[in-house]
Amino acid sequence: MSRLLASVNSLQETELVLSLADIIDLKNPAMGALGALPIEVIEQIVRYVDGRKPISATIGDLVMEPKPVLAAIQAVAATGVDIVKVGMFAGEQLACIEAIKPIARSGTKVVAVLFADSQQTFLPLEVFAEAGFYGVMQDTAIKNGSSLLDHQDLPQLRAFVQEARVNDLICGLAGSLRVSDIETLAALKPDYLGFRSALCQNGNRTKTISATSAAAVQEMLFNCNMALKGALAV
Repeated sequence: MSRLLASVNSLQETELVLSLADIIDLKNPAMGALGALPIEVIEQIVRYVDGRKPISATIGDLVMEPKPVLAAIQAVAATGVDIVKVGMFAGEQLACIEAIKPIARSGTKVVAVLFADSQQTFLPLEVFAEAGFYGVMQDTAIKNGSSLLDHQDLPQLRAFVQEARVNDLICGLAGSLRVSDIETLAALKPDYLGFRSALCQNGNRTKTISATSAAAVQEMLFNCNMALKGALAV
């Protein structure tokens, strides 16, 4: 069954989705695809959630340079979040993965975010598994209304999920996902589906989360999971 990852940018939004989401994801949509929240805001939310749900947080839209990327991961991890998300942006990806390896192998749960709308070819997922990463996910870097499904077809996404599973990596799918995408993507059985735009007022990721929209996303995912579970039981 796929879990619901809800991206929030404040304590107030966290309060709105805490009972609905399986994973609370912290990022600042106004600062890019994986814009980072201030460390003090992350710490405030970690204290509020107090272990009731897992928390992930982004390090920002950083160019892949080992020293600043590693420093950002360490700073975010020190807040007490459960998972640190790192975007595989342009730059020295392999050098960054090598720099991350010691902390990933020593227990820091790092998830690599790969961008479906990038011109870069994805690295083989075994590279992340060998480095000790906790998981991988697909997202979109350019937030212009197009969704993950505008850039990857179902066979490609199915192969991604299967490759992650073979490499013992947690797997997520995100990228301006709509409520209407849930049934299609849940059938691929990723570990989680990530949402921001679909949770917000008027579907605008930079606006605040709507409790009604968030509940609709949660209900649809729950129903799809139950339908898949029922189909397996037949």
